Amino acid sequence: MQDIKSYTITELSTYITSLGEPAFRAKQLYQWMHGKCVASLDDMTNIPKALKEKLRGGSDADAPEPVDITAIIPVDIRESRDGTRKYLFKLPDGALIESVLMRYKYGNTVCVSSQVGCRMGCRFCASTMDGLTRNLTPAEMLDQIYRITNDIKERISHVVVMGMGEPMDNYDTLITFLQILTSEEGYNLSRRSITVSTCGLTERIREFADAGTGVTLAISLHAPNDEIRKTMMPIAERYSIAEITEAAKYYFDKTGRRITYEYALARDVNDSDKCVLELADLCKRTGAHVNLIPVNPVTGRGYAPTADDGVRAFKNKLEKQGINVTIRRELGQDIDGACGQLRKRYLGDKV
Repeated sequence: MQDIKSYTITELSTYITSLGEPAFRAKQLYQWMHGKCVASLDDMTNIPKALKEKLRGGSDADAPEPVDITAIIPVDIRESRDGTRKYLFKLPDGALIESVLMRYKYGNTVCVSSQVGCRMGCRFCASTMDGLTRNLTPAEMLDQIYRITNDIKERISHVVVMGMGEPMDNYDTLITFLQILTSEEGYNLSRRSITVSTCGLTERIREFADAGTGVTLAISLHAPNDEIRKTMMPIAERYSIAEITEAAKYYFDKTGRRITYEYALARDVNDSDKCVLELADLCKRTGAHVNLIPVNPVTGRGYAPTADDGVRAFKNKLEKQGINVTIRRELGQDIDGACGQLRKRYLGDKV
């Protein structure tokens, strides 16, 4: 079954005209799915009944293959005291993913997943504990934004692709997702309002730079040297920090977009004064900004977050080295806000 919600406007136009329908019907369908965020053909009031039947497959033996319009289903929604909402969504095949709505003064941000599970194996993350089940489709990534839009009846102003999964490990889907999300005929989200996070797949970072997406790139660095990084992230056995910083510099030179280094502070692991100096040196090579995150405690992982005063001290020391630093607000801690935690609890596992 063809999922037309995963089609770009060009692909949808080609498909619709192949059915003998006028091209403007493709634009109407596209606007309903991606602009008005409807969940089914039944909600599309200006689409003729005959076309809807044709898209459903009809009863004619010569009818085209029925199409699908993916609509994921919320099975659990939790709201934090700080207004953050954590969504657990069920996909058409029954798989579960998470999304998070974060409310800021500048607007609503949604953190979306790109895979069911993850195979990167980061040792401080609950998402990767059961490995990778499968990649998401573009429609499944997009529909996280659309269902949340409809739930809160407000527009989403920023999107971060740093939920469950490694986006660069689902690269082609990521590119299509970005094309549809930013298209003028659809949700029309500004490219500068989108951040994509990666643990550092360097060949994909370079390819992403060449693709000209215009979005912000965040690299989950979490350590200032290979020795520490290898204890936290198995991917460090494949990609050295030197290779990652070269790829980051390539992205910056190619796009003009400043890189962000995500840095989860774990007590007595990566929060020493030596780490400050090494991290500052890395940032100076690429002009990167640092986003500090107290690591989320996950059962069986053995990491404890750096205390609040230690996080502030680490920030101050980096700033004295001339590095631009922010501390990510800790949102949704009372609702399993960290990546992968709600899904694990729902499936009956402790996190």
